[in-house]
Amino acid sequence: MKIGVLSDTHIPRKAASLPMQVLKGLAGVDFILHAGDLLQEEVIWLLQDIAPVEAVAGNVDSWELAEKLGYQKILNYDGVTIGLTHGHIGKSHTTVERVLNMFSDVDCIVFGHSHQAYNEKHGEILLFNPGSSTDKRFSPQYSYGILSIEKGKISGELFYF
Repeated sequence: MKIGVLSDTHIPRKAASLPMQVLKGLAGVDFILHAGDLLQEEVIWLLQDIAPVEAVAGNVDSWELAEKLGYQKILNYDGVTIGLTHGHIGKSHTTVERVLNMFSDVDCIVFGHSHQAYNEKHGEILLFNPGSSTDKRFSPQYSYGILSIEKGKISGELFYF
């Protein structure tokens, strides 16, 4: 199973739409996760043309979008449990610390907020941030990610452009 992962798209503030590299890269995935800061619900509609979408709101999303999506979800795909959040909620100093404090008993935490791609294991938990495909901030390149689930194990891959 392949799961496309996006965060911090900030459409239309940072781009009019998703870059073609992302749309092509997500072709054929089974599901798509968006870890917040969409700005417009239309981003979900566009992604739903590719695959079913689960999304959460981020710190710059409207309260209407936050009410509709929530700030965190726990999802299960093929026996693998994924926590999905933006990463801005909590009192820890770093985004990584905040997301680790949000979830227990998950195999993977997908988050955003920092605009910096991250694909690291913390104990048995994979922490995965796809970065941003429209606002690289301090990152050298734009990015998105794909999670792969095979035989009950999850791994992540980041794609830069």
